[in-house]
Amino acid sequence: MSAEYKTFFKEIKERIHKAQYDAFKSVNKELINLYWDIGRSIVAKQEKLGWGKSIVETLARDLQKEFPGIQGFSVQNLWNMRQFYSAYKGNPKLQPMVGEISWTKNVIIMQRCKDDIQREFYIKITKKFGWTKDVLINQLETGAFKPEYAGKMQFYLSALNDRAKLPDENPSIGIILCKDKSRTIVEYALKDTKKPIGVSTYKLTEKLPRELKKYLPAPEEMIKRLEELA
Repeated sequence: MSAEYKTFFKEIKERIHKAQYDAFKSVNKELINLYWDIGRSIVAKQEKLGWGKSIVETLARDLQKEFPGIQGFSVQNLWNMRQFYSAYKGNPKLQPMVGEISWTKNVIIMQRCKDDIQREFYIKITKKFGWTKDVLINQLETGAFKPEYAGKMQFYLSALNDRAKLPDENPSIGIILCKDKSRTIVEYALKDTKKPIGVSTYKLTEKLPRELKKYLPAPEEMIKRLEELA
């Protein structure tokens, strides 16, 4: 094959991939808009007519009969649509962003992030890096310390020391951050390891402690950096 054909083939392949991606984005946005409208309609009817929870179960049953074989109209997913609309209806900044990722990822972020700042961050990061559902879930679950984390950290440190550490540098140090930890479990997990590994917990707060302000960017700078991720 000539070099000209290889270049030509590459250009056609890239155009096909782009067209497929554009088609997916278009279909995905339409699906998100549909689910948004259904959630809004459920909320409106409940508020205006005083309908209770049974309306969701009735609607799910009738939609599944009307559209057999089409997924997405289960009782749980209709509740997700209602929650989706309720969560974002007061945030015009986030409303256009939700159409950039799949419905499944939207539900994960909506349910596991408790405020709009977290949701905005994970929506942007998921879109930017093309995270799969499993990767997104893993990023959202730091959780309590588990013994297997020590083994993983030893593996990462061995690889880092072997492949990245320069001859004049000290061995790498591993820090495992968790929401919670048991001192006994940590001690036994690290008892026989010869690598420098530490385990620390963290907590989220709405206000930055005064003593840490000089080490972190100002709120305006953080907002700017988040916007650059879009």
